[in-house]
Amino acid sequence: MNSPHAVSFFSEKAVTLWLMARIIAIDYGAKRTGIAVTDPLGIIAQPLETVATHTLVEFLQEYASKQSVERFVVGLPKQMDGTPSENFKRIEPFVNRLRKVFPTIPVEYYDERFTSVLAHRAMIDGGVGKMARRDKAMVDRISAAIILQGYMDSKK
Repeated sequence: MNSPHAVSFFSEKAVTLWLMARIIAIDYGAKRTGIAVTDPLGIIAQPLETVATHTLVEFLQEYASKQSVERFVVGLPKQMDGTPSENFKRIEPFVNRLRKVFPTIPVEYYDERFTSVLAHRAMIDGGVGKMARRDKAMVDRISAAIILQGYMDSKK
């Protein structure tokens, strides 16, 4: 389908909006928070940054001022039996603040069990050296990307 008319039924504005809206995943931690975003087409989750948790909202405000954000997905820490873990007590106030600061952007939770284990496995499989795998900030970013990819896969 190499016809120049193949995409003519899409308006330029619709294509631009479709390409720009991003989903942000957040792997919230007491000290550091990993952040991942979708690619411009919304197909692939990619690690973005690890920030100090006390600067997280400001970082997200800055990001949202430059990129269109469709929604936030926050990792939900659960016990093996499915009940919220102890860390949920820290995440819930953060999510409430996020909803106040960004009232038009939906916030969803997504199960984050095993993301750190999967992040370490991905680093090993990707050939990341033993010393580099000790970088907790890298683990946080990759964990956020795993949360986001899982969320996106669950919506297909």
